[in-house]
Amino acid sequence: MKENKILEMNQEDSTLGKVEIAPEVIEVIAGIAASEVDGVSSMIGNFASGVVERLGKKNHGKGVKVDLSEDGIFIDIYCAMNFGVSIPTVAQGIQDNIRQALLTMTALEIKEINVHVVAIQFETKIPEVEIDQEM
Repeated sequence: MKENKILEMNQEDSTLGKVEIAPEVIEVIAGIAASEVDGVSSMIGNFASGVVERLGKKNHGKGVKVDLSEDGIFIDIYCAMNFGVSIPTVAQGIQDNIRQALLTMTALEIKEINVHVVAIQFETKIPEVEIDQEM
């Protein structure tokens, strides 16, 4: 089993101490940044994240896998897109938004952001039901 690494920040003035960022923090930032892009219907997680959300806890890191290696930081995004959008355009928007959010919030350069479109969300119209209320 691969150990969970902590990312240590390089600082010019390290007299105050060190800053460490957990991979879960990168997952949350990337997940929120990806879900903000127009055309993304939802993030697709595994069975455990689905159970957690049904219990009422929001999982912002759902659908994001972060791999910290010697070569750099690799991020995989698993999402569902809305029907009718341009998948390459939305995927590019996801990559740009995640890269910008992580650069702004953590000053980290990401080696790769891989977008996996695993579902298409069709619009489902809910039939309007008229309810007769007695006064």
